Amino acid sequence: MKTTSVSRRRFVQSAAGAATGVVLFPALACSTGTPSAPADNSNLVGPLPGYSPQIGTLVSMMHWMRGVVLSSVQSLGQSQLDHLFDPQANIIGAMLLHLAATEAFYQATTFDGRNGYNAQEQKRWGAVMGLGPAGRHAIKGQDLPYYLATLQEVREKTLTELRRRDDAWLAAVDPAFFGNQPTNNYCKWFHVVEHESNHNGQIKWLKSRLPGAKPAEE
Repeated sequence: MKTTSVSRRRFVQSAAGAATGVVLFPALACSTGTPSAPADNSNLVGPLPGYSPQIGTLVSMMHWMRGVVLSSVQSLGQSQLDHLFDPQANIIGAMLLHLAATEAFYQATTFDGRNGYNAQEQKRWGAVMGLGPAGRHAIKGQDLPYYLATLQEVREKTLTELRRRDDAWLAAVDPAFFGNQPTNNYCKWFHVVEHESNHNGQIKWLKSRLPGAKPAEE
């Protein structure tokens, strides 16, 4: 009970610090510093070399979730990526580009301080960001390496920018964002992780409905 009380108090202090611009992130219980982790540490959520502690922890979550998405699509060919289940669905290829488009949007709003895409970004990402009728037909005829390269291109920019920032930036609060409520950069970038999880479920569902697909195991 005492440990729980202390943890709650530290969490409240951390949240209060974020709201006032003072960083009071609690230390991670599983780490005494930035670990020099092996290449196969994808299941370890925590600080990473080259990043401030909390940003590294966020990046470890981003790495883990991206690995799950890539595992879901690794065997798909062009016709499968282009398959439209019904007129209201989205093709898997467009959904992969939608993940890249969403990440690019959060780059704009958190790294560049913009409210959305500039004209060049809108031309590249607008259709797949919204999905729907435009997104369903925006991209076809591409194989999996095209989508993976696009995701990697966007992710590399994210990682480069995050290396330049610290935990104070991560805790910085936008006074009116989600639901017109105070939202810090940590929440915005955690949403990028959660967003991939959400669409990974949709991708797996669509994959299980592809012509000739085997029954889903889960």
